[in-house]
Amino acid sequence: MSKDQAIGGLIFVVCVVVIIGYIAALFFPIQVGNLIGLPIKDAYHAIIWLAAIPVLIALVAVLGIGAWIGWTMATTPPPKPIEEIEAEEKKEEEKAAEEEKEEEKKS
Repeated sequence: MSKDQAIGGLIFVVCVVVIIGYIAALFFPIQVGNLIGLPIKDAYHAIIWLAAIPVLIALVAVLGIGAWIGWTMATTPPPKPIEEIEAEEKKEEEKAAEEEKEEEKKS
């Protein structure tokens, strides 16, 4: 097993354990609270944070991506109009054709 495969396996196991723990704490807060020594009142407060923190992280991530897209759009210069690009290409073609004619005259 390579180092990358070992790291991948470790990441997988950690994620599965966190998923199971999260689901258990979300649906059975009193039992999980008893396991870790929380009073019932604190177990109910923990369930609120258990739901609120991932929502906050997701919201910040989505808004951060939106801000990055907006910043990129605001700071990127607009592209040249197609007419200018076509005119430049036409000039280059004409110049290449003139150079070919000059080479033919020299030969």
